[in-house]
Amino acid sequence: MTAIYSARWVLPIASAPIENGAVAVEGTSIVGVGAAAQIASRFPDAVASDFGTSAILPGLINTHSHLELTVMRGFLENEEHDFFAWLRKLTVARLGMTADDLSVSATCGAIEAAHAGITCVGDSSSAAAQSMKALRETGLRGIVYQESFGPDPRLAADNVAKLREQLSEIRALGCELVRAGVSPHAPYTVSASQLEMISRLALDEKLPLMMHAAESRAEASFMRDGTGAFAEGLRTRGIEWNAPGISTVQYLERHGVLENEPLLAHCITVDDQDVETIRRARARVAHCPKSNAKLRHGRAPFAKFVASGLKVGLGSDSVASNNNCDILEEARFATLLARSVDQSSSPNITADQALFAATLGGARALGFSDQIGALAEGMQADLVVLGLDGSHQQPMTDPISALVFSSSGRDVQLTMVAGQEIYRDGQLIKADEHAFESRLATVRQKLDEAAVQ
Repeated sequence: MTAIYSARWVLPIASAPIENGAVAVEGTSIVGVGAAAQIASRFPDAVASDFGTSAILPGLINTHSHLELTVMRGFLENEEHDFFAWLRKLTVARLGMTADDLSVSATCGAIEAAHAGITCVGDSSSAAAQSMKALRETGLRGIVYQESFGPDPRLAADNVAKLREQLSEIRALGCELVRAGVSPHAPYTVSASQLEMISRLALDEKLPLMMHAAESRAEASFMRDGTGAFAEGLRTRGIEWNAPGISTVQYLERHGVLENEPLLAHCITVDDQDVETIRRARARVAHCPKSNAKLRHGRAPFAKFVASGLKVGLGSDSVASNNNCDILEEARFATLLARSVDQSSSPNITADQALFAATLGGARALGFSDQIGALAEGMQADLVVLGLDGSHQQPMTDPISALVFSSSGRDVQLTMVAGQEIYRDGQLIKADEHAFESRLATVRQKLDEAAVQ
């Protein structure tokens, strides 16, 4: 059965906007994109849905999330001035969560994503099995990167053996929409020897690899001269750290991580040499501007990433550091933040470029651009419909500017993944979101009670 979705605007992203356009979907794929009248004549027996003054565009892509931390929204506000304390409180709380707690938290994060028009995520998780189940529960597409930790090189082999066991479990949970990846967490939480072992594992088993990189000034001090909270933390645990005296990006190249063409989250403290190294290695970047700003880490050079031709998408990071999962809001903030610097030394970011990063740019960053990120015949039918008739959007003359500068995930009317409607008109199709929200409140109460003891 063919279905036609029409609206005032269709935004294919890889080609020009279509006024009074339509998209035809059959099975999991797009079978037609064009003027509404033309599509209707091509598929006369199709079931039609007309969304009126709306825009149909590819599903939004969140290239960096931590769905399992959804329960920690607002939980770490008092620690945001001290990233080391923030991480410590998060870690303690996370260790106190059961597998069911993590599953509930991740599923609520996936529900939020579906509401906001996000069809695909790159999710980093210390409990990847629970996050994979959450994506399947809601019908989202994505890669779930199993995180690995271990700053002590003496334990590297044991840590990688544990990672192999975790990968065996999550691969069994994989499906057409959801696949497994690996994530050596960060240069201050994973030893050089463990980085090399995980990099080789990913290469040998053709696993996508993601890593937090160049995320903060504290990390830069740790890498360049061995000072700061991260270095002191290792010393108190009896772990020797000899700073390499180079940037995180150069360190990752030295230890083979960039051979994987990895997804690097944040990339705030990068210079021109680092950007060129990322480009040359064909690595990808997940730009998380709101989280970066909220934790006072700084501003990644988004405009330079775009001008240099990097594959860059937008990420929300966790709602523990962002407070919401809204890629349109991320696109707006990324654009305005990039424009806030001296224009004589930084290229401009346009609304078109921001929307590209939220869709096809994100697909490229996750390695899915042959399947999703654009509306074209043969592509997977991952799409979103956003209303453009709200008072906060009027008068509306340019749909792309209206989406980036005036709209948010609250304007989403329909979210579709692989031809299946997973959210429509305020209702999630698959999961019982009210039941999950009630369970989430119980988990949060437990975290709050433990935090005051």
